[in-house]
Amino acid sequence: MLGAGGARGLSHIPVLEALDELGIKPALIVGCSMGAIVGAAYAAGLSGKELREHVALTFRDRARVIARLLDARVGKFTDLMRGLGNPVLIDGERMLDLFWPEAVPDRFEELKTPFAALAADYHLHAEVSLSSGPLTPAVAASLAIPGLIRPVVIDGRVLIDGGAINPLPYDRLLAPGRIVMAVDTSAPATVSDSRIPEPLEAMVGVSQILTRSIVQRMIERQPPDILIRAGVDGIGGLDFFKAQAILDASEPVKDEVKRALARAFEKRA
Repeated sequence: MLGAGGARGLSHIPVLEALDELGIKPALIVGCSMGAIVGAAYAAGLSGKELREHVALTFRDRARVIARLLDARVGKFTDLMRGLGNPVLIDGERMLDLFWPEAVPDRFEELKTPFAALAADYHLHAEVSLSSGPLTPAVAASLAIPGLIRPVVIDGRVLIDGGAINPLPYDRLLAPGRIVMAVDTSAPATVSDSRIPEPLEAMVGVSQILTRSIVQRMIERQPPDILIRAGVDGIGGLDFFKAQAILDASEPVKDEVKRALARAFEKRA
């Protein structure tokens, strides 16, 4: 289970590299928000190393990234301030088309590993698991942060970021005989920072606070078989241009994953 976390979710990649190094293939991958982006690409057959290389190359060129984001934009800040038009800024499907590796297929059925993306039904306030049909709209729904990414309508349901309800829904997977590993990249509290955030940063920051709070309560109620805290301290949800630094700082988590899996297999032996 790969959880939400914005740019912090790039820390999922070293976790997947650890699985590759161990020769372990997940029976099922579930992703929420940023975890859905990474998880879908991994389920498509890309290795952790290939994902690392793709991310590092993509975010190395700041001007190109900004140009792509502008191309994916469907609203303007001025519209939001004036109450006119669609205030949402980014078309998630268009953004994925611009940033995803070409190897990612169009449909769930073409993936090499079973995968599900978790979204939330805006009107029913319910979790929605998407695991069949077109892949891009499903993942776009899973990452549709209100006010930043446009909601996606699938089968008549208005879907938004799954992190709004359950950013690390490993509880859906717990069952006898399974080893469920949940990777949490949510942001811990920072007690030393007195800086007032910019509006967009604050919008994403609120999502990060909610994510951390929900995840912590879930863990206290019923922890997964393996819990990996993979997020990097001092990294915000929008810090994608720090991609290489995030990946480098996340390297130690690979050994943590290997040790945790070894313990889990020993218990099942």
